[in-house]
Amino acid sequence: MDRRTALMVAGGAAGALGLLGLDRLLNREAPPPKGLIDGIVWQLYDGSLDPYGEWERLGVHALLLQWIVVNGTAFVPGLGVQTIEDPPNWERIAREPWARSIIVGLASMSNEPEARRNVAALVELSANIARRPLPFRADGFYFPVEADPTWMDAPKMGPLLAALPRPLWVSAYDNSNIGAAPFADWIDSWLPKDVGLFFQDGVGLHMRTAESARLYGEALTAKLGRDRFRMILEAFRPAGGDALRPATAAEIRPQIAAYRDFETFAFEAPNYLKRKLINELLRG
Repeated sequence: MDRRTALMVAGGAAGALGLLGLDRLLNREAPPPKGLIDGIVWQLYDGSLDPYGEWERLGVHALLLQWIVVNGTAFVPGLGVQTIEDPPNWERIAREPWARSIIVGLASMSNEPEARRNVAALVELSANIARRPLPFRADGFYFPVEADPTWMDAPKMGPLLAALPRPLWVSAYDNSNIGAAPFADWIDSWLPKDVGLFFQDGVGLHMRTAESARLYGEALTAKLGRDRFRMILEAFRPAGGDALRPATAAEIRPQIAAYRDFETFAFEAPNYLKRKLINELLRG
């Protein structure tokens, strides 16, 4: 089960990111002091439409929206597609200290194989909705069809990304554990040079340790440059079957420590990074 499906199942819904100069774009004001985490990911679905949290206490100042259109339904009005009946309060969200900059995930599908089969159509839809006005400032865009080395057609996505606005990000993971250097070589072989990468650390699903994920980060930054790389800290752990649970502070601390040299976004904050956990992390 991929991360997008697992979170939606765990949350009870029907159905974890840019580029050169992005540091400047991500911070409309002077950058805040380095905290424990720099950003959070919010995966929108019909059971998660009103996020509240104290993530700024951890140093969070950037918000990555997983998508604003999924399975043909929009979470933002005025995009030219069917809109969810009760969309989020974007005006309030844009004022939150943890959303000083917003990277907008565009169009995707909750089923990963289906999204990959329809990648060209999703790029076209994403290009269309990216031209529409948004009720908040977009500091970058994210194309939410995730790549990994088992997807043989992933390199074909590279040229398609030319249709999307910049700054632009994609994301990738390595559940097959081909190794940090081969994975970085694979990414560099097809990712456009003006597109950034969010790497899903794999720690949440016990694919690797935080120390091993750091090696991936080092290999990727050596290939892409630091401006084009962000680490996704998976703030969840398996809870049996398809269920997920929030990671404990003891489980997350090694990830935070290992990623201190990277811009790090936590997946997925509204579901897994609650106030009690924030307090525990701040206690050290």
